[in-house]
Amino acid sequence: MSNVEKVTRETIEKGGILALLYFDLHGKDKDKLVNLGAGFVKGVLKEPGVVYAVGEISEPIEQDKVISTSIELKVLCDSFLSISNLCSKYSPFSIEIIRPDKINLTIDVAHEVLMNLATTTFEYKKYILEKISSPEELEVYKTSLNNKILVGKSIREKKGETK
Repeated sequence: MSNVEKVTRETIEKGGILALLYFDLHGKDKDKLVNLGAGFVKGVLKEPGVVYAVGEISEPIEQDKVISTSIELKVLCDSFLSISNLCSKYSPFSIEIIRPDKINLTIDVAHEVLMNLATTTFEYKKYILEKISSPEELEVYKTSLNNKILVGKSIREKKGETK
């Protein structure tokens, strides 16, 4: 058994996930795209919970003066939460879990995964609204955000989490 297979097996036994993630890259310069892809894989390796990652960059194709390629990234993460965070941060266009065949989550991990998803979605929504809204619409949005904070504080007070 190779060292990679041994590490993979041990990590999965402790709750790890081995998956293929697929990403696309587009630009005008083939060399820059290939370099960007290589840098992307190195960046993923530094993410919390990533045990290893190996990427394969497809041969770039050109159509209508735009060069496109894809990256197939085989990644071993130490937990479902880690791979979930990786997907939230980098937005692959597809993911395939290779191992394990079944994933069991504790309630606290499920809560954290769902809250990370909600936070990421909120940040995207906020960014888009700030870019396309008129100044008047932005003021209404800011007021609704302040009200959301007050509602959250009220809920936490009811649960006895804060004063």
